[in-house]
Amino acid sequence: MQHLDPLAAHAFLQHQPLAVLVDCRTEIEHMYVGHPAGAEHVAWQEGPDWEIDPKFADKVKRLVRGDLSRPLLLICRSGRRSVDAGLALEAAGFTNVINVLEGFEGPLDEDYHRGKLGGWRCRGLPWYQS
Repeated sequence: MQHLDPLAAHAFLQHQPLAVLVDCRTEIEHMYVGHPAGAEHVAWQEGPDWEIDPKFADKVKRLVRGDLSRPLLLICRSGRRSVDAGLALEAAGFTNVINVLEGFEGPLDEDYHRGKLGGWRCRGLPWYQS
């Protein structure tokens, strides 16, 4: 799995028209916290039980129409869940998986808040909020 920071991931998406950005956070995070412009939403896990969706890889396969070599970027809140999701996709046969470091909100700061030290939103990249 390759890893790109948010700025490099955004540049990659601009130069690779077949690349797909998948937001693997929960539906609530995707809708209410916000999401990168153009991101497709496929949740890795959902509350209240937080079990991993056993159909995650199949849903992503449908999204890329079965092309397992298509560049696939994964983003979550901080870049940790997306690594686990990416490993699962690689195990399912995907060959071009890229994790977005820092995720959408970035790491916790000294006050335990996100969004100030990094992440897609903090870096000023395009995003939307429902």
